[in-house]
Amino acid sequence: MRRSLTCSLCEALCGLEVEVDGGAVTSVRGDAEDPLSRGHICPKAVALTDLHDDPDRLKGPMRRDAQGQWSPVSWGEALGEVSRRLAQVQAEHGRDAVGLYVGNPMAHNFSGALALQALKQALGSRNLTSATSADQLPHMFAALLMFGHQLALPVPDVDRTDLMIIVGANPAASNGSLMTAPGIMKRLAAIRSRGGEVIVLDPRRTRTAEAADAHYFIRPGTDALFLLAMLHVIFEEGLTRPGLWQGYSKGLSALKGAALGFSPEAVAAAVGVEAEVTRGLARKMARARSAALYGRFGICTQRFGGLCAWLINAINVVTGHFDRPGGLMFARPAADLADLASLVGQRGSYDRWRSRVSNLPEFSGELPVSALAEEMLTPGPGQLRALITVAGNPALSTPNGAQLDRAMASLDFMVAVDLYLNETTRHAHIILPPVSPLERDHYGLIFHALAVRNTARFSPPLFDSPVGDVRPDWSIILDMARGLLKARGGIEGHLGALAVGAMARVGPRRWLDAALRVGPYGIGAQGLTLDRLLEAPHGIDLGPLTPALPERLQSPDGLLDLAPDVLVADVERLREAWTSGSLAPAGGLALIGRRDLRSLNSWMHNSDRLVRGQPRCTLLIHPDDAGARGIADGQRVSITSRTGAVEVDAALDAAMMPGVVSLPHGWGHDRPGAALSVAARRPGASVNDLTDEIHLDTLTGTAGFSGVPVEVAPA
Repeated sequence: MRRSLTCSLCEALCGLEVEVDGGAVTSVRGDAEDPLSRGHICPKAVALTDLHDDPDRLKGPMRRDAQGQWSPVSWGEALGEVSRRLAQVQAEHGRDAVGLYVGNPMAHNFSGALALQALKQALGSRNLTSATSADQLPHMFAALLMFGHQLALPVPDVDRTDLMIIVGANPAASNGSLMTAPGIMKRLAAIRSRGGEVIVLDPRRTRTAEAADAHYFIRPGTDALFLLAMLHVIFEEGLTRPGLWQGYSKGLSALKGAALGFSPEAVAAAVGVEAEVTRGLARKMARARSAALYGRFGICTQRFGGLCAWLINAINVVTGHFDRPGGLMFARPAADLADLASLVGQRGSYDRWRSRVSNLPEFSGELPVSALAEEMLTPGPGQLRALITVAGNPALSTPNGAQLDRAMASLDFMVAVDLYLNETTRHAHIILPPVSPLERDHYGLIFHALAVRNTARFSPPLFDSPVGDVRPDWSIILDMARGLLKARGGIEGHLGALAVGAMARVGPRRWLDAALRVGPYGIGAQGLTLDRLLEAPHGIDLGPLTPALPERLQSPDGLLDLAPDVLVADVERLREAWTSGSLAPAGGLALIGRRDLRSLNSWMHNSDRLVRGQPRCTLLIHPDDAGARGIADGQRVSITSRTGAVEVDAALDAAMMPGVVSLPHGWGHDRPGAALSVAARRPGASVNDLTDEIHLDTLTGTAGFSGVPVEVAPA
């Protein structure tokens, strides 16, 4: 039997052709008929079957006893205990005593993501966190302040641009991020084939950089200085391009004022990019027929991520490369989550409350994950005493993971919705396992809104009968919400439980069908519905990106704000760090992470086919830095930071910027109690035993994984 489906592992939404024989997958290939991916596939998609067939995957609810031993438990017992224990903690210590952490996979699970809204309402807690504040939050922050909606995230129109400048991103490894662009390397090669240019700025000469026309080293954490220097040139040399944006924007003079004093010559020593290079890139950007300036993880997860995301948008606007073909544009998804959220007043929020210990700001109802451990470990009113984790492994994916390990071990109660007994869920008292990705519906609700071409595709489960006693994520999450409300009692609990029950009866397919019907393609001749998507297993092409402004602006005054007050004010924090010399480590090295095409954060390391070969958890270090420390290629080294120390093998690499070292994200599978047999044989070391919860963007609360000061020496 051959089936078409969408890979649900990363943002690329690649179409797959899967052969099944006797209930087992025998072949996985790219779907050449998919209008977005056009046959592209990466190694992770082939390993989907490894995830589904993994003997370490949990096949039913598990309970940990007082001696730390795990045993199976029925769904009724498990959910009953969860409801009772969570309600008890909140009754004794207040609503905020129970927290929630949601991991990255929920962004790829439309039904689970929608059900989470009910769980958040049922909890009524301010201690909500997610991978957002360890990832893309600065882009959402800039979108809220500039365009009026946190989900108004523009993407590069890569298929029609003549110039693409990439800052702090490696789409060759990520498959594109906040840019759903399967086969991105072919798309970048096509820019060059049609006479355009691709230019990369990164502290490492990545595979993306090697395939570009030019690569320039840039010191970690200084991207905002570089972007301000570009703006300085654009204003100084009169390179702004008049256009429609002038009719629906404000703040141009304030933006110009913010760039004063940040000339390329002034910042060159701090940034590591020669002044003439910066001037040349600003001129190229302004004079190109079409251009897109794009920045991603490296510009987000640093001390000035909010400034970087704002400045990237602003440069694209004032050079006339915004909301027009070949520039940054907005997708028009069939099920538009931004429009749906707006209908219920959910455009986003900022700083409505702050964290109890470090006074970090709320964003869209969540607190920064960097504050999660201290909220558990610091006694006093409001202390976090119980935690729910959903599809996340924060012990390996958030700053100062060792501290979070200690914090989770101190909790009164913890429940995890997860496929595995991993480095985080080993602390849980109850684990509730969901179905595998091949056993549930898939629709890219979030990532169709970030796609470089408008398409829609729905994939029913490959396997209708789940293996073991597992349940869909959305069902588990709604059961927890309903159980907690019932356990709380009273009229609020009774009415809330009835509402969640009604939501469960409607089911995710009806939610999605309704969203499609009220979407931009759901009325008129197209009449896009879920039934139509089911009749088109390879997906439906809805056309290229089209201009959308000013209609899509949702700011109170209907204008695009080029200079939001809170961002302009934050420029002074950057100026102080720059002039004081605190942007760069004093005499040490700056640590950055890195991604790998065969990794997916921390949770695809239990597939033998993805981890075999040469070890990939090594410290990349420039030969000059290694020589100065007496380190040879392949030698075991110790890396230390304020928060901890790890040991790995060194790999000398001239592709690293001198003064910068790189350790990949997601490893460290050597914690006692985790049950990941393949990963345990190649555990690596966790970069987040080195990252620092106080090294963050204080404006947005985003974790600062890039530019962490470290020392490296022979082990």
